[in-house]
Amino acid sequence: MEQNYKPAIIEKKWQNIWSQDKVFEAEPDSRNKYFITVPYPYLNGNLHAGHTRTFTIGDVIARHKRMQGYNVLYPMGFHVTGTPIVGLAELIANREPQTMEVYSKFHGIPKNILEGLDSPEKIVEYFSVEAEKAMRSIGYSIDWRRKFTTTDETYKKFIEWQYNLLYEKGLIVKGSHPVKWCPNDDNPVEDHDILRGEEATIVDYTLIKFTYDGMVLPCATLRPETTFGVTNLWINPDVEYVKAKVKTDEYEETWIVSEEAYNKLTYTDRRVELIGKISGLDIIGIKAKNPLTDSEVITLPASFVRGGNGSGVVMSVPAHAPYDYLALKDLYDRDLSEYGITENLQNIQLIPLIDVPEYGEYPAVEAVEEFGVQDQDDPKAESATKMVYRREFHGGTLKENTGKYAGMKVSKIKDLLTQDLIDEKIGEIFYEFSEPVVCRCGTPCVVNMVKGQWFLNYSNPEWKDKVYRCIENMDIIPEELRVEFNNKVDWLKDKACARKKGLGTRLPFDKDWLIESLGDSTVYMSYYIVAKFLSEDIKTEQLVPELFDYVLLGKGRVQDAAEKSGIDISVIESMRKDFNYWYPVNLRSSGKDLIPNHLLFFLFHHVAIFKEENWPRAIAINGFVSLEGQKMSKSKGPLLTLSEAVKDYGADISRMYILSSAEQTQDADWKNSGIESARRQVDRFYHFAKDTIDTKCTSGTYREKQLIDRWIQSRLQQRISETNEALKGIRTRQALQNSFFLLLNDVKWYQRRGGKTLQYDILDTWVRLMAPFTPHICEEIWSEMEETQGYVSLQKYPEYDPQLIDRDAEAGEELISNTFSDVEEIIKVTGIKPQKLVLYTASQWKSEAFKQALELQQQGNLNPGILIKNLMQDPEMRPYGKEVPKFAKKVVDDIKAMKEEKFEMVYGFNLDEKETLQEAISFFEKEIGCEVQIAREGEETYDPEKKARFAAPMRPAIYIE
Repeated sequence: MEQNYKPAIIEKKWQNIWSQDKVFEAEPDSRNKYFITVPYPYLNGNLHAGHTRTFTIGDVIARHKRMQGYNVLYPMGFHVTGTPIVGLAELIANREPQTMEVYSKFHGIPKNILEGLDSPEKIVEYFSVEAEKAMRSIGYSIDWRRKFTTTDETYKKFIEWQYNLLYEKGLIVKGSHPVKWCPNDDNPVEDHDILRGEEATIVDYTLIKFTYDGMVLPCATLRPETTFGVTNLWINPDVEYVKAKVKTDEYEETWIVSEEAYNKLTYTDRRVELIGKISGLDIIGIKAKNPLTDSEVITLPASFVRGGNGSGVVMSVPAHAPYDYLALKDLYDRDLSEYGITENLQNIQLIPLIDVPEYGEYPAVEAVEEFGVQDQDDPKAESATKMVYRREFHGGTLKENTGKYAGMKVSKIKDLLTQDLIDEKIGEIFYEFSEPVVCRCGTPCVVNMVKGQWFLNYSNPEWKDKVYRCIENMDIIPEELRVEFNNKVDWLKDKACARKKGLGTRLPFDKDWLIESLGDSTVYMSYYIVAKFLSEDIKTEQLVPELFDYVLLGKGRVQDAAEKSGIDISVIESMRKDFNYWYPVNLRSSGKDLIPNHLLFFLFHHVAIFKEENWPRAIAINGFVSLEGQKMSKSKGPLLTLSEAVKDYGADISRMYILSSAEQTQDADWKNSGIESARRQVDRFYHFAKDTIDTKCTSGTYREKQLIDRWIQSRLQQRISETNEALKGIRTRQALQNSFFLLLNDVKWYQRRGGKTLQYDILDTWVRLMAPFTPHICEEIWSEMEETQGYVSLQKYPEYDPQLIDRDAEAGEELISNTFSDVEEIIKVTGIKPQKLVLYTASQWKSEAFKQALELQQQGNLNPGILIKNLMQDPEMRPYGKEVPKFAKKVVDDIKAMKEEKFEMVYGFNLDEKETLQEAISFFEKEIGCEVQIAREGEETYDPEKKARFAAPMRPAIYIE
């Protein structure tokens, strides 16, 4: 082996060998299969650390399963459909300054190349090459024969087949529905098209029609029942309002709304016409009629009202809304004569309308006092609001002043009351985003009520029932996210599945529309299996529906598929055989941001198209990655690309760092200081391997073993068990903690204690244990070892062997290690230069008391009284009657404070502490640099300071001279 660890050389060497020998090209055979997929990347930029985390988790699981004996398929493709790539091409063509800076600075694209990426096709070609190069550079065990892009003509045939099926099943419908819409692109947008607000949902507000002088002041609310408690309306004097004629088939009205609200209304199914502008000042101080109570309420000034929220006119319910109560109270002492308001606002009576168990008449007032909120700008106001709303929603019922709704639960009232308001023509539905949404082109998005739009009918109850059944029968990792998946299915509504602009596949039954970018990314896992066969011998036009029907669904006869497609029967049978072997997907590993969209669609489309035995088996979720505490962004920066990480630190170091920096759904933060530490640790691993190989060590399994050898064998089994268990749950941080960091400490202790016999065996196990995480360095080490052959990537992964667990050896080393630490601490604190060290182990009666206490703890009965009673029944204990109670109480406290791992180690141990320490005398003398003696309490021995009486089991007394 080379003297020093050189990642770039080692990694390139093994990547070339794996590729030349086709190590990861998977074909059906007699083994059990394991089909794992991760989301293919969207190619509007270079792969970054977020991709690195998700894809590396997938690769570790693929490599682990392969070493466990499974036939593993881990494929990859590239996603390019939709509008982001088209938008990026336009920005580059126009030399938009921020885009040019971000893509040259953060994506590392040379200026002369970047300027040439001025068409979608050039962008796809460039980033697909760069993405594959990056993934190869980090050592992913991908079967690259199956790659494709979502604009390949063959893939489009597959998507056409899928959408024809859904259409035939009645799962694609045409109608008017609210969709996220970019006014600039004149297209619906999905999460892949969004620059900000990716997690925004479309929320249906109830629009309450307050009236004044024949005009409507509509107020948008999520809680229509609170209309009974409105005392005033809020208007922002600095906002521009408009008068607009609003028409539907049922009415024609004049509305007063903000300019922003008017713009949003133009995208609804209402016909709107601007009459003129009106200042907010002109509509403050007027009296509007509450349509539910017929009472008049005054309009008051409020700077917190934003024109972009709802209609720009806001209801005030101070009895139940802390912000309204605080805002009203803030106006009590203000001179409002400039608005024509001279009345005393303190005379406005709060109107309670909800009974809440935790509150009296005025929940908002009580919550403000409870949280100590000073005014509406106090951050605690938000906490008070959430508390009131939560308690009212879950436990509130409506009071008598709500008329026929009295006694109804708040949690059940919204839909019923909204429908009544609509029927009485005093309310409507108004759709709004849960948070602002901005398209990747930079345009703020709106909710558009699109007519004649094609939708996936996700609200279909029968379709949802199938998805619930799929979720119930599959593994969700981590398990606690199962509830979130079910909740997201509950809330999922119909989704627009087509657009007019962008890259993609034409809707086969309406060629004016393109299938949107998430809609064509649902069952492409099955296409990986077909993709391997699509050589030059098979033309695009041969991919007829009958072929996909037979290969992917088993429908029809192979003869008919062959006749329609012109493809040889033997090829079609091979395709079908491969599908039957590989499907279903065993694991879909993905980031948590895809739960509410892609992963839901993945499940919906699978259950709609495939038989139940081909539904996905498991989904694993991981968190995001930030860079030095900052959220990464492809389009704005900062960004750490996968290629840059590998170039600067090496593939294995990058892999190990990203996997060990956070657990599963936790978000990881890439820090340079952290990866530098990882570099040093991998370097130690390399040099341990080099030393072992250079000294020509061979297996010591069958040689006589010392205590330290039996200890390292036992510790290895613990690490193997914990690593396998962690990988089973996709907990890569815990897996690396055991397979590397804790094991590294074990190896250090083994060497410090003079262990040599099993050094080769440690390396043999360690290299295989680490191969899924750091495959290149492990291949290099494996190839240099005396007794190995083949690729470590294909070796058997270490399995737990309970026969090698040695509790006595572990307890013995625990005794030696703790004793040594205690001695070191005494020397450090006292500044003594030791001339002689005497260690006194506990007397027999103390050891017996300790064992009985351990047994009581195992039975769940450990307490001082029972232990003392049991001990004093033993005749051999009676001579120590005065000491037993005090000692028993101390032992009980010590055992109860033990961690589970330590308890398991010492429980049932059979250890002669004096003999154990005697065996380690040479270690103590070498480390401490003086003569060492071992004695047992009660024996005639050198004890000038009477230290022996302080000895306890597993805690010898110490005398230093």
